[in-house]
Amino acid sequence: MTRIIGLQDIKTAAGRIAGRVRRTPILRGDKLDALWGAEVYFKPENLQLTGSFKIRGATNKILSLTDEERAKGIIASSSGNHAQGVAYAAKMLGIKATLVLPENAPKSKIEGTKALGAEVVLYGFDSIQRYKKLYEIKAEKGYTLVHSYNDPELIAGQGTSGLEIMEDLPDVDTVVVPLGGGGLLAGVAAAIKEARPSVRVVAVEPAGIQRYAESRKAGKPVEVPMGATLADGLMITMTGEHNYPLIDKYVDEIVPASDEFIYKALMEIVFKSKLLVEPSATVGVAAALEGSFKVRPGEKICFFLSGGNIDPDKLASFIAHETV
Repeated sequence: MTRIIGLQDIKTAAGRIAGRVRRTPILRGDKLDALWGAEVYFKPENLQLTGSFKIRGATNKILSLTDEERAKGIIASSSGNHAQGVAYAAKMLGIKATLVLPENAPKSKIEGTKALGAEVVLYGFDSIQRYKKLYEIKAEKGYTLVHSYNDPELIAGQGTSGLEIMEDLPDVDTVVVPLGGGGLLAGVAAAIKEARPSVRVVAVEPAGIQRYAESRKAGKPVEVPMGATLADGLMITMTGEHNYPLIDKYVDEIVPASDEFIYKALMEIVFKSKLLVEPSATVGVAAALEGSFKVRPGEKICFFLSGGNIDPDKLASFIAHETV
């Protein structure tokens, strides 16, 4: 059964996870102002305890489980950031965690998950393959599932970051959010729009995997073929049933970002704003650079930086390309 969360669920989640995750600040991105003639701000979840916003939803979900569900141990599938969030929360609560990651997951995300004491299973190269393996293990071991994006408690946990944006930057005009599975966007959009409906919410997904844009066209959740993208954390082909209603209701624009501009955005953020981010976190700035949506002159625009778990060798290759 689909459950649609709201602002009260997000406030409850905020109380539940308080003191267990970091309240990240709003940072001024003034070095990027001149690109659009706007006031640029960042919500830097790359500064989270695990380097990603994913710890919020994972912690809220696991804390909402019954003692019996926790005792079974938990299992999750992830491209890497959700894995670290789940592993961190599980370690904090003394729960056994098993994470199914893709065989080509960034080394930093695999090592980060293992370092938190979780069992890591490397399988396949996309979310469909990973979840097939996950359900096989779940059936055999009886673990409790902590879904990476399609779960009401997880969505509410991710939405706490949107609540913080509205508390710390109440006069924001536009908030731009990366769109992968949709748990982050659904929670953030609900928090923002139910607090102040006039704020524009823009979602950005990889140009090669536009599942939510296609869902909006179809008027229902759809699945699209897997495409190529530098944004490895956004490589999801399916639309979440718990996310879609909130996204359809509250998100003003869903736009694409191509790899060319994801690369350019990463360089802008790293070198001008001095923030270490992964490609998935840069898609908002990328879409603005690409002109996929219009940045209004003089507006206060907040780009959500979803994570900073980038392999050093990948970052080095980006930088080397920049200096050639």
